[in-house]
Amino acid sequence: MADLGKKYCVNCLADVTNLRLRCTDCPDIELCPECFSAGAEIGNHRRWHGYQQVDGGLFSLWGPEAEGGWTSREEQSLLDAIEQYGFGNWEDMAAHVGPSRTPQEVMEHYVTMYIHGNLGKACIPDSIPNRVTDHTCPSGGPLSPSLTTPLPPLDISLAEQQQLGYMPLRDDYEIEYDQDAEKLISGLSVNYDDEDVEIELKRAHVDMYVRKLRERQRRKNIARDYNLVPGFLGRDKKDKEKENTPKRKITKEEKEQRVRLRALCQFMAHREFEEFFENMHKERVLRAKVRELQRYRRNGIAHLEESAEYEAARHKREKRKENKNVVASKRGIKEESKDGEFATIENLTGFELLSDREKVLCNSLNLSPTRYLTVKTIIIKDHLQKRQGIPAKSRLPGYLDKVLKKRILTFLTESGWISRDAS
Repeated sequence: MADLGKKYCVNCLADVTNLRLRCTDCPDIELCPECFSAGAEIGNHRRWHGYQQVDGGLFSLWGPEAEGGWTSREEQSLLDAIEQYGFGNWEDMAAHVGPSRTPQEVMEHYVTMYIHGNLGKACIPDSIPNRVTDHTCPSGGPLSPSLTTPLPPLDISLAEQQQLGYMPLRDDYEIEYDQDAEKLISGLSVNYDDEDVEIELKRAHVDMYVRKLRERQRRKNIARDYNLVPGFLGRDKKDKEKENTPKRKITKEEKEQRVRLRALCQFMAHREFEEFFENMHKERVLRAKVRELQRYRRNGIAHLEESAEYEAARHKREKRKENKNVVASKRGIKEESKDGEFATIENLTGFELLSDREKVLCNSLNLSPTRYLTVKTIIIKDHLQKRQGIPAKSRLPGYLDKVLKKRILTFLTESGWISRDAS
């Protein structure tokens, strides 16, 4: 801001046309920088009054010996830029100062005047108390990576990693020894005005945290040296026969149940966990079988495997097979496989859904498995509706003649699927 004519300091009468400090509380009070720094008081003016800097922004802060001709306005923009963008962002700082300054000029001027110059020497002492130490260097510091030598990750399966909460890329566990150890230093902060007692207390917290880290790593090393992890997982004595046995495919429901039981099973060995989960699967299968058997009994249908006739027929079939094998061995003739007897229907859809007796029936009647299953479903459903008092209308397909119907009814009655009064 330029004023007409010259301006003088009211205290020392020095020329303050280029730079003066005006009091905002007292009218017509303008001081030079030297009198303002000395705290000059004139009349009702006091040193704690507010002030306003009045200048044209063209004078130099460092005197005529400073290189580059930096004005006070550029110096102020430089300090604003270093606060806004941070040390090292010279391109952004140069754009903030103005188009007349390059990033190289901004860097050299700031380093020369504010760091290595008189201002830097006065503001940045050689020895700073409570200086923060960089503990991430590999050559020193209790928190540096050189505290321990990195170990290779454990050679365990994905399921075992989930059970242990193990993270192989970090070689850490979700639940470590003394899990709350980090709370000792999480709230610490270093202040230059701390008293000696506070400094020693913070150092004690760091020492306690370092000891806990070392104890945590010592336990990991012991687990590695003595193979405690494979022992915990039940793999200290590998059973080769069990490994070669194909495992049962795990369904989506079982995977979700494993996740729900994960917190509980972390206290169990891997072998115990697998046995526990396998027993739970067997229990679910047995419960489903019991519910199916109860449903059959409520509807008046005996289960096929409980039928006495089925057991008798099974014993006769096994005995006949044994006799046939004896005769074939005496004659030196190899018996054809059981699947060879059903060569005409074994490749048809629904063959795998038939029992052994049903395969024999379909093969003798020259009836496809899908047609037999359709007729069987209709007959059993009509039988259930009649037992419940619901009038049922026969919906048998047209390809079923009287002979086939009678043979199938007789078979279902002998097998226990329907009662004898229905036939």
